[in-house]
Amino acid sequence: MQCVVLAAGEGKRMRPLTAKRPKVMLPIANRPMMEHLVLAVRDAGISDFIFVVGYGEREIRSHFRDGGPYGVRIAYVTQRNQLGTADALRTASGMVSGRFLLLNGDMILRTNDIERICRMDAPCMAVYPTEHPEDYGVVTLEGDRIASLEEKSDRPRTNLINAGAYLLDADIFDLLKGITISGRGEFELTDALLGYISEQGLKACLLDYWLDVGQPWDLLDANEALLATIAHEQRGSVEAGVTLSPAVTIGEGSVIRSGTYIEGACAIGENCIIGPHAYIRGSTSIGDNCHIGHAVEIKNSIIMPGTKIPHFNYVGDSVIGCGCNFGAGTKIANLRHDRGPVKVCGRNTGRKKFGAIVGDGVQFGINCSVNVGSVIGSNARIAPHSLVEGCFEDDTVIR
Repeated sequence: MQCVVLAAGEGKRMRPLTAKRPKVMLPIANRPMMEHLVLAVRDAGISDFIFVVGYGEREIRSHFRDGGPYGVRIAYVTQRNQLGTADALRTASGMVSGRFLLLNGDMILRTNDIERICRMDAPCMAVYPTEHPEDYGVVTLEGDRIASLEEKSDRPRTNLINAGAYLLDADIFDLLKGITISGRGEFELTDALLGYISEQGLKACLLDYWLDVGQPWDLLDANEALLATIAHEQRGSVEAGVTLSPAVTIGEGSVIRSGTYIEGACAIGENCIIGPHAYIRGSTSIGDNCHIGHAVEIKNSIIMPGTKIPHFNYVGDSVIGCGCNFGAGTKIANLRHDRGPVKVCGRNTGRKKFGAIVGDGVQFGINCSVNVGSVIGSNARIAPHSLVEGCFEDDTVIR
């Protein structure tokens, strides 16, 4: 069986984090999110992959190559214009034979669920219950078959949603020929699936586990979940006087300096310098070539490669891009005084604790204060002693 992974989109809702990389390459537990998906599929017994790429495809190709490092075979096809999921699947039509698994590349699945989908009869759609069905395509069932599929309704009829995982056969390509462009200006795969539904031919597979990464703050939930389940190993150097939780990964070439305290499940990449006297709290991932220095506290955050947070800083519940530099004393707040849910650019995160989204290459002066829910675009420059509050575009200068 083959697995087709749709990975051509930018992920505009993830900006500024996707300014220089496709959404599927955003790191979770120090691996691109799509790598977790590929490994879960591989462990379910599938070794032939077709990646539909487009935006930022060079990064995907250079990371996964031909699949050899992962024990799989990967072929690539490019969707030149991102015109929707149906259009993406059509680009792979000449490469697919027989039954195949189709997956959105921006979600987290577990191997046991993938195995169950593959044991079903095609066509089959994975479904999952959620507390926020209005954000997804809503599914109604009659027994084990899908009776209706409605895109993003204000009044969803059920709490079951389309999970973006399908078992299909070659018939789907005939259905794709007949669909027209949707109101959103895209060719939607769900429009093709309506042909199966009208004939009561689309089966449902209820998943036990599913994580969607649709917004930047969803990265933190996924990071926490995966750090709690992955195998941890410590390859770096740990000086005397360091306290480490057993559930900490330390990459080769990294040095954990004296007085540092790391608790909970955490991942530290290669060639990092941590400490002295740093405090890394649970569910934190720190990418390769980072420096987390003296008297710095990092809590429940993702720090991407090459970022320096070296002196008297606090970062809580935040996502920090690559190549950033924090001046001494710069801190990111993560809790409103009224304990209400944090909003980001008008969007409710549903989280009582959330700090900031910081793009790549942002440079902070000393003693800057970043308020909850702020978004700082890539390559922004922030003067010393600045209060940062709100949403800022790439290349902004804040004085």
